[in-house]
This record gives sequence, structure tokens and C-alpha cells, in this order.
Amino acid sequence: MHEFSVTSWIVEALLDLVKKQGASRAVEVHLRIGSLRALSNEQVKFCYGVLAKGTALEGSKLVIEEVPGRLRCSACSYRGEFNPQDDAYHFGIPPLACPECGQALEIEGGDECVIAKVRMQLPSAGESATSP
Repeated sequence: MHEFSVTSWIVEALLDLVKKQGASRAVEVHLRIGSLRALSNEQVKFCYGVLAKGTALEGSKLVIEEVPGRLRCSACSYRGEFNPQDDAYHFGIPPLACPECGQALEIEGGDECVIAKVRMQLPSAGESATSP
């Protein structure tokens, strides 16, 4: 389950961010995960809950935005979406042919895993701050 290792990295990065910002805790975390990243959003949420226990992330709301796969043909400028619906793409995406000209398509997006926004509580006044 690679979701655990990816989520561990995310939690470590978030804890570093909370510390660097001088916040007491994270209130809300927004992730953007591409559909081509082959991560289960449900498993990421579960792992986040387990890894956040006893840290400045405990009790924070995790919001995941799924980003569709975007493909582009450099030969004819075709652009389109690609959203794999089965596990065949879990271990890699085979070369995809352009529906317009038959040339190889390039991945333009949808393979990211990004911490998009974090809302934190400041220690003194109970105010919250947002970090992109």
C-alpha cells in the first residue's frame, strides 16, 4: 500500500510547515491528487487520520480534490482528458495514441500530488492563517 508512504511524506511536510509558520495546529488541509497518480483517496484519508494522531494535525479536516488526467499531442495539438477506470493503469500508463493523428500523447496533468492549501491556527489569539 503505497498510500501509507505517500501520506507519511505529506504529513511530515505539513508538520514542518506548521512549525515554520509558528502555528499551534492545522485546521484544514487541501490536497490535489491527479487521477493518474494511482492513489486511493479513501486510503489516503485513512492513513492521514492514523498518522495525524497526537500531532499538530490531529482533528484537522482533509479535503482532497481529484484532478483529471490531461493529455496533449505535440504533433496536431489535440488535447483531451484521460481518466483510467480500472486497475490496469495502477502500475504504469502505456503509450497512448492520439485519436486525431495516431501519434503518441504526452501527459500534461493529472499525475500530481500537491499540498494546495493549509489553514492553521495561530497560538496566541486563536486566529487562523492560510498558507498556499
